[in-house]
Amino acid sequence: MGDAGSVAPVRRQRARQIARLAAIGTGATVAATAATGGVLLGQARQARRTIPMAQAPPPRIDGVYGARLPGPPVTMVILGDSSAAGYGVHRRRETPGSLLATGLSRRLHRPVRLHRFAVVGALSSGLKPQVESALEVEPDVAVILVGGNDVTNRTPFPVAVRYLVDAVRTLRAAGCEVVVGTCPDLGTIRPIQPPLRWLARRWSRQLAAAQTVAVVEAGGRTVSLGDMLGPRFAAEPGRMFAWDRFHPSAEGYAIAAAALLPTVLSALGAVPERRPVLPGVEGVRSLPEAAHQAARYAGTEVSGAQLRGRDRGPGGRWAQLRRRAFFGVGAVPPTGSAADSATLEGTA
Repeated sequence: MGDAGSVAPVRRQRARQIARLAAIGTGATVAATAATGGVLLGQARQARRTIPMAQAPPPRIDGVYGARLPGPPVTMVILGDSSAAGYGVHRRRETPGSLLATGLSRRLHRPVRLHRFAVVGALSSGLKPQVESALEVEPDVAVILVGGNDVTNRTPFPVAVRYLVDAVRTLRAAGCEVVVGTCPDLGTIRPIQPPLRWLARRWSRQLAAAQTVAVVEAGGRTVSLGDMLGPRFAAEPGRMFAWDRFHPSAEGYAIAAAALLPTVLSALGAVPERRPVLPGVEGVRSLPEAAHQAARYAGTEVSGAQLRGRDRGPGGRWAQLRRRAFFGVGAVPPTGSAADSATLEGTA
């Protein structure tokens, strides 16, 4: 699908991204001195030396999951960058798309037809052709994971967000539900050392908050991934990162999929909405406040809401924060599961 031919230059691309990240640090902070800039550039060079070369493209995952289940298939599309494509793992059942399709099929007791249009190395500006391809399969729900490359490539946040908003609006106009996993915490990447790591974390959170506001305004839902993955990835880098120490491992992708699945089900109307039970963390508030709150709590969902029959208040659009229970979508499903028995398109 969309990732063909995109892996060979991954190491060179990643090296350029890290160098750009250092360049952001030297120009974004007014008080930065020349010495500080030298430290950041030195850290970027060290990171380039310690991140190994790409080995293989992500596994093929397109097909029908739970094909033996009754009813017409639900069509899901996966859009975005390497994290959406599942780069870093070797089995299709370990990719986020396969995990989500398997979990969705089991929860809905229906087949799920999965199409992946995500491209390794994609920026938010690359979403348009992905959306155009996705619309050809008439999706019921789209999951978008994007933003990390926008940070490392110095894409101005308003520009990155505009491309994301255009994608969400186009999909929603076609009747497709949209769930966006916001920008991951780049501060967890071990080859990036402080102070570059601290800057990466701050920029990641700023973009994630901006993405949340824009996506909800456009009619989609978001799930914050940065702070959810950060502490676990920092504590157990050997388990949570893939061999390249840059992308998630199978376990890392499983955690992300477990956070996203409840919101995907909710977007499809498959789970009842409950009243918030965690005051201060859940509830209705202005969208900007909700976006910043979501960045502080792991796996927080943000969606549009009404208060007293109105979509907007003095602080702008109303938004609902929810902390949903994670659904198990283990990285290695039992033999004979929907993931193992999926019929891959173009095979067999």
